[in-house]
Amino acid sequence: METVWFCLVAFMIVVYVLLDGFDLGAGAIHLLAAKTEEERRQILASIGPVWDGNEVWLVAAGGTLYFAFPALYASGFSGFYLPLMIILWLLILRGSSIEFRNHIKSAIWDPFWDFLFCASSLLLAIFFGAALGNVVRGVPLDPSGYFFEPLWTNFRLGEETGILDWYSTLVGVLTLLALVMHGGLWVQMKTSGPVSSRAGKLAAQSWWGVLALTATVTALTFRVQPQVPANFSASPWGWLFPLLAVAGLAGVLIEWRKRNEARAFLASCAYLTGMLASVVFGLYPLVLPARNPLYSLTVNNAKAGRYGLKIALVWWVLGMILVSGYFTLVYRSFAGKVALDKDSHDDRD
Repeated sequence: METVWFCLVAFMIVVYVLLDGFDLGAGAIHLLAAKTEEERRQILASIGPVWDGNEVWLVAAGGTLYFAFPALYASGFSGFYLPLMIILWLLILRGSSIEFRNHIKSAIWDPFWDFLFCASSLLLAIFFGAALGNVVRGVPLDPSGYFFEPLWTNFRLGEETGILDWYSTLVGVLTLLALVMHGGLWVQMKTSGPVSSRAGKLAAQSWWGVLALTATVTALTFRVQPQVPANFSASPWGWLFPLLAVAGLAGVLIEWRKRNEARAFLASCAYLTGMLASVVFGLYPLVLPARNPLYSLTVNNAKAGRYGLKIALVWWVLGMILVSGYFTLVYRSFAGKVALDKDSHDDRD
């Protein structure tokens, strides 16, 4: 049962990255892809109907983590308190910038909200990536399951690790470039004219950085976390996940050159899914590796009671049926290119 919940939590995180990932990517390229007021409104309109709903998956994943693996929730949220507060404030600032820009017309404030939207989206991508790098690398858990990390120490992988070191920073940069590619392809697919063209070019340019860093980070991960090569050696079928990532990354460039916007975006989804699934497969049964392997949290020592997990599974399935129906309806309702006169989230005019 604990393995089932491990997979379900991973699934929810993957869905969050796929959906809110293009929101973050669109925000990160906001000031580069859009040059005029109308073009910026186009980018906001491309995510306007869905961005706040996409973030629900992050909350849902956190709630699922709470009742499925309470020990992980307790250790992680206390140990990562500083970066979690930073992420919380960035989410607040990002949401506020979208809403204030939407409801208050001001030639003075609009550039500020645009900058805030872009900067918070960019920093969120980096910090989410750094958080993933910390989980893969391992944290300084003690025998009681407690740890605390400052924002940085000496940027080395020693006993006194920080949130930011050379490995987690590389993962953060890779995450930023991957989401810029993902968001650029979304904006290209949802908009038209110069905005669509610039977004597509930014996605194509970031593709090369994603390619280089994917190879680099993957090689380093096999050295930084011994559990990863051990799992892939013990179960060769797990190589299907990295192959999915490679196929998705290749598909992005192929479909972009063919000018097939929808398939290029779906290929980006395949890349992100393959990368995250590779991490999940490589870490299992660890849910929070420790720098000292004796203190690592696993699906067995971090799980909730078996009876509770069984009952919760029923409610989870029912909840997912409702959520799937809702998201299917929303995305179908706002399918196609955005039009500022009727589909735009910006309703000031």
